[in-house]
Amino acid sequence: MNPHNHPQSKQVINRLSRAIGHLESVKKMAEEGRDCSEILTQISAVVSALNNMSKVIIEDHINHCVVEAAKEGDKKVISDLIEAVNQFVGIKIKNDAGIH
Repeated sequence: MNPHNHPQSKQVINRLSRAIGHLESVKKMAEEGRDCSEILTQISAVVSALNNMSKVIIEDHINHCVVEAAKEGDKKVISDLIEAVNQFVGIKIKNDAGIH
């Protein structure tokens, strides 16, 4: 597979590192028997961090991969994005919706 770098790759990697650190903290809290409310609050922060990072990835993908694919007439990139978004948000968008 070819390297897949975008202008915001470093930002995504940094956010991932922070989310991993927070998740390790959640694991430690659970191992220490910390209060469930505290653990849930920290899990919420991890989920929020992952969601925000995902937005950056989606934005980069659309602005670079999808734009380039559209220029080349490659519809597979669009159908792949639709499938990825379906999995990400847990809904089903028709693969041919709006693609002409």
